[in-house]
Parts: sequence; structure tokens; C-alpha cells
Amino acid sequence: MYFTFITIPIYSLFPSFAKDAEEFKKLLEGYPEAVRKAIGLNVDSIASILGFYSYAFLYITLCGAIQAMNLGVSIFSKEVREKTADFLLTKPVSRTQILSSKLLAALTSLVMTNVVYLAAANMMASQVKTEDYSSKIFFLISITLFFVQLIFLALGMIMSVIVRKIKSILTVSLSTVFALFIIGMLSSTAEDEALRYLSPFKYFDTDYIIKNSGYETSFLIVGIGIIVASIVASYFIYAKKDIHAV
Repeated sequence: MYFTFITIPIYSLFPSFAKDAEEFKKLLEGYPEAVRKAIGLNVDSIASILGFYSYAFLYITLCGAIQAMNLGVSIFSKEVREKTADFLLTKPVSRTQILSSKLLAALTSLVMTNVVYLAAANMMASQVKTEDYSSKIFFLISITLFFVQLIFLALGMIMSVIVRKIKSILTVSLSTVFALFIIGMLSSTAEDEALRYLSPFKYFDTDYIIKNSGYETSFLIVGIGIIVASIVASYFIYAKKDIHAV
């Protein structure tokens, strides 16, 4: 939840940025187009609050993905690493109940994070805006943080039940998230639609959301499919998995 406070220093830069918008645009146009695409920088809209927010939001999503991946990977791997799994499974509860409780706890954490983030983002946007903007589009962009987090939570969850023993949750989480983030950057640089499907960071294109006030259906379906398939597979594997006693 700590990353929600990133919005405060980010938004504090917008008034001065908007004031000297033309100078900043000229400066940004000096960057190679491939670099601008890779880091999600749209020169034409960067001076508007939604354009500025879209650029900063990419890195807020990166932080959120790390949080979600950490939660997902730790759902099962932590008790295996600390050798407490056999103790837990001797209790009069089923494996389905155990996994459901862990998943619900992780979801509660993500929901709380997003509620705080939305409140902070809306408050800062209303304070620094220099012109009216669409609150609907602002919300559509902001809520994609939760969608992306759900995907990474599900990926972390399936990873935690498949891999026999994960020594470092943070190492696995960071390497997975950054690898998919880099793939997303490459897909933007190459303008490869097929490559976008490999990176959840590119499932919700902010430029598309601003122009169309909605999401791309194909990527939304793929995202939901990943979440459902990963969670269902996690339950199935966990129910059949051999868990060794200490």
C-alpha cells in the first residue's frame, strides 16, 4: 500500500509542468521515438492532466504488480519454505478452505490498497488540475491497477503451488514482474500486437482508454482468462500436491 503515496510527489510536479508545457514538449521531442514509446510517453497529451497521469500511472502499476506478485507467490510457498505446512494441514480444515482463506486475505489487501490509492489520486488530481477532465476516464485508467494486480496475484498463486520450494519470494516476484514489464516495453517499441498479449502491463492501453472511454475487449478477455485459469489450476494442483512433513 506504500506505493499509493507516490501519487503525491508525482502530482505536485504537474502545475509547473503544465505551465511550461511547450518547452517540455520540445525537450521531449528530442528523445528518439522508440524510447518515447518504450517508456509510455505521448508528447501530444503529456501537458493534459490525463496524459500526464497516464505516463506516471505506468510506473504506479509496476509497483502494484510487485505487491500483487509478492502476495500470490507467498500464498503457499512461505509455509513450505518455513516448514509449517504439515502443521497447518493437520488442522480440521480442507485444503480448499486453506487456499480460499489465503486468497481472500490477499484480495482484501489489494482492495484496501486500491481504495486508498483511488482516494489519494482523486484528491491530488482535483487539487492540481489546470482544466476540467473526464472523471470517468480518470476512473477507468485508475481501476486498471486492480485488474493488473489480479493477474499478477493469480500468476504468483499458480507459481507458488507448482514450484516445489521457493527460497526467496521477493527475488521471484521482482524477476517475473520486471521481465514482463520489459516485454511490454519491447512490444510498444516494435508496435507488435501479438507481443502485447505476453505482458499484462499492455492489456490496458491508456491512450486507447482516453480516446474510446473503454477497454480493448480482446485483452480484457485474455486477462480474465489468465486469472480464472490460474486460480482454478492452483486449487486443483494444491488439492493433489504431495506436501512433505518436516
